[in-house]
Amino acid sequence: MYDPNIPADHADLTGAMFRGQFNGLKDLIDALQSITGAVVDDVNTLPAGDPAAVDLSVVDGVLHFSFSIPQGVDGSNGTPFAAAVVDEVNTLPSGEPATVEASFDGSTVHLIFGIPAGADGNSGNDGPPFASAVVDAVNTLPAGEPATVESSFDGSQVHLTFGIPAGADGTSGNDGAPGEVSLQQLDDAIASTSASSNGVNLLGMSVSDPPTQGEMQAIADKLDELITALRR
Repeated sequence: MYDPNIPADHADLTGAMFRGQFNGLKDLIDALQSITGAVVDDVNTLPAGDPAAVDLSVVDGVLHFSFSIPQGVDGSNGTPFAAAVVDEVNTLPSGEPATVEASFDGSTVHLIFGIPAGADGNSGNDGPPFASAVVDAVNTLPAGEPATVESSFDGSQVHLTFGIPAGADGTSGNDGAPGEVSLQQLDDAIASTSASSNGVNLLGMSVSDPPTQGEMQAIADKLDELITALRR
């Protein structure tokens, strides 16, 4: 049997002594169990500040652990922030994953988004043709309002309705200064001129040689007619 007190101080060393000690150590080693596995049986929470602990046992070659771990201390209150601001929205190539970057300046969370572009769509079918555009109505709006236009499509015609504001009222102008000739002066001047002779027809006759009494009388009558027409 192994004896930790052998050899004693200043004792004579013999082969039998060494063989006994070595054989005792071998017996102890042979008696040890071989470890085939390890199992955590329990994990317990201890109050904050307590030291951590672990219990260990061996059952049929299997290590059994039981841990005791202290909980953490309460954290301090976080800093509040007033708002979140989107600083940028960037377009990424189609097919790439979307991204977001965040930073905090002490009061505001700043965000930068990366959004991939959509894939190119297939070409659509040709739309139905339309034959004409029709103005359904033109409405007068109050002066100063913006002009409007409404449009609709019934499958063959574009229908338009316009709203056009009325013009603002014009300001009243001042009376013009009197002209250089008054109305009375104009009437007096006209009265002193001959009337138009457009109403007197042409004589339209041929005079014989020598002229007859009748021809001379016709000329005299036409002359009287002309003089009468020219008078006012």
